[in-house]
Amino acid sequence: MSKKKPKPTLPPRERAFLVGVEWKGQKNLLSLQDSLTELALLADTAGLEVVGELTQKLDRPHVETFIGPGKVEELKALVEETLAQLVIFDDELSPRHQRELEKALGEAVRVMDRTGLILDIFAQHAHTKEGMLQVELAQYEYYLPRLTRRWTHLARQAGGGGGRTGSVGGVGLRGPGETQLEVDRRAIRARIAHLKRELEKVKAHRSRYRAQRRRARIPTVSLVGYTNAGKSTLLNRLANANVYVADQLFATLDPTTRRVELPGGAVALFTDTVGFIQKLPPTLVAAFRATLEEITEADLLLHVVDISHPNALQQYEAVQLTLDEIGAGHIPTITVLNKIDRLREPQAAQEIMRQVPKSVAISALQGTGIEEMLRLIHCELYEFFLPIEVRLPYQEGALISLFHEMGQVERIEHGRGGVVIQGRIPGRLIARFTPWLVKSPHDEQEHPAPLHVG
Repeated sequence: MSKKKPKPTLPPRERAFLVGVEWKGQKNLLSLQDSLTELALLADTAGLEVVGELTQKLDRPHVETFIGPGKVEELKALVEETLAQLVIFDDELSPRHQRELEKALGEAVRVMDRTGLILDIFAQHAHTKEGMLQVELAQYEYYLPRLTRRWTHLARQAGGGGGRTGSVGGVGLRGPGETQLEVDRRAIRARIAHLKRELEKVKAHRSRYRAQRRRARIPTVSLVGYTNAGKSTLLNRLANANVYVADQLFATLDPTTRRVELPGGAVALFTDTVGFIQKLPPTLVAAFRATLEEITEADLLLHVVDISHPNALQQYEAVQLTLDEIGAGHIPTITVLNKIDRLREPQAAQEIMRQVPKSVAISALQGTGIEEMLRLIHCELYEFFLPIEVRLPYQEGALISLFHEMGQVERIEHGRGGVVIQGRIPGRLIARFTPWLVKSPHDEQEHPAPLHVG
């Protein structure tokens, strides 16, 4: 009898030790312990094994080592005891903090912060050309000021890893008096410039694609929410899509758009976007601006919330803050309370719905509440009209025509350089007129009544 071949064993996971700081007098969305629990989930998603954690209360960061010298000694002893190879801080470290901590903890231990960890996860989960470009740009911009002899492997990846020894990312050999570190920095700056040019092409392509969708008059709906809230599961349910789903943070990264039929035969384009998280790194927001424009240009947002999560309200608030930061806070939004199948007390969702306007409770996994949600989406896209007053320049003839065609004009005044139009338009079109608003649609009516077209 032939013996069965033994299954290949997985390599041991890198051992990580977590460090969190509670800042006196500073109010955060999550408690220190909840934030460290989330950091541990991020570490697990990145393929790390968490072997311990250390916390400290501080008024301000220590000038050299972020945490106090006594805590650094305690951390060093714990790292040696647990055989940790990596220390991850829950807050973003300055380049100096990172260098001093690595010096204090020894050559065998790497130091990383939450931002670096999220960047690593994004690098693992980006599969499209656009996603990989955006992640690579964020990585290089983050690591450039942190570059030391220990990090020069990043520079050698620039330009796709090609080139001969001594030529990094297409940048030539060292000049007179130049150190290898200076050459690596120069190579990374050149790579950053190249990535930005490539992403400008992506941005232009997305802009042309959105213009085509507008001409087709198909409304767009962006799914937004905290990471692992169930956006991809919901899109799969709505469009029979095959979007990757996993019970982990940032399981999907690249945006996916699908056509979805609404009640009455109307259609809309639904886009699944990257999940948000508290302390979202500014480098990621900047690098992903082309993708985030899918959110800022949407006619309607579906804010998906994991209602079964103990910090559901804090996650909801974190997403709302991020939407405001990227300029999407004005877009009409429906809050989708997902995963009600996990609730022990279903009435808990009803209590939340009383606190959050325009919300609906569903289970994307089981299909509960989907029909009600689609009716609410149809109502928002096609039936709710909002009062608005805009001053449109004459060169914006397409918007002037759109107001006449889709809205209800109550007053119009032609003047030098433009026209003032007052009336009512479908809520889904508000975002297109926002740059020319004279009066906000929310000034007159906080909760508009539904008006049916025709």
